[in-house]
Amino acid sequence: MTPAPTAAPAAPVLDLDRLTRRYGSLTAVDDVSLRLAEGARHAVIGPNGAGKTTLLNLIAGTDRPDHGTIALSGTDVTRASTAKRSRLGIARSFQQPSVISELTVLDNIVLAGWPHHPARRGAWRSPSRYRRHTETAGHHLETVGLADLAHRPASTLSHGQRRMLDLAAALAGEPRLLLLDEPAAGLTDGDIGRLLAILGALPSSVAVVLVEHHVEVVAQLATSVTVLAAGRVLVTGPTRQALAHPEVRDAYHNTGPMAGEAPDLVTGTTDARG
Repeated sequence: MTPAPTAAPAAPVLDLDRLTRRYGSLTAVDDVSLRLAEGARHAVIGPNGAGKTTLLNLIAGTDRPDHGTIALSGTDVTRASTAKRSRLGIARSFQQPSVISELTVLDNIVLAGWPHHPARRGAWRSPSRYRRHTETAGHHLETVGLADLAHRPASTLSHGQRRMLDLAAALAGEPRLLLLDEPAAGLTDGDIGRLLAILGALPSSVAVVLVEHHVEVVAQLATSVTVLAAGRVLVTGPTRQALAHPEVRDAYHNTGPMAGEAPDLVTGTTDARG
């Protein structure tokens, strides 16, 4: 009996192959390869200047590589525009929250989700279609705890609230791949707890690539980690194993994120070095 054909393995949601980006004599990202499956929770960490944000820029399309390729679920997007990558399912938050201060909180999310909504055509002229947009946007605001502020100008939000609004805008794109650039920066402990709850509740179909200096956030959220140093991959592996690697500990202890402190990369605590 002829055996039944086996299904081909699914293409990784993200496939970076020998990605390199130079700025003059500086190589910001140097021969980086990475493959992530659907639903991955992956962190990219490293000292300041390691190339972490540049790597996100390359994946999102705001920067172009000098060498290497980027594929999303088997589709080569190396030369694709940011708009096309967004339509294909890549969404991003930024180090500095990217919100439109003049718009209300709700309209920021309506605008962010507009290109991805099935009822976007002619919606401004159709009250029922526009209502569908606002209902979807309201759901995203509820997810990040901003539903009660929907009709306030975005300019009136606190830093933590603006970060949550930026995250809601990224989620409004219904992403398959969510890129987060230091989402916990400047947040209170309460806000970090909310952030972890939101990201922990994401559908398993959404892959996350997280750049973050808060090692406790990485340890709680990510199942795998890539450590960059001077643009090159130092370590990639399961989170606990990668964070405990001697070279990783040395890199952080020598150029730690805060003067006078060195993070305990396994537990996420800090050890004062007076």
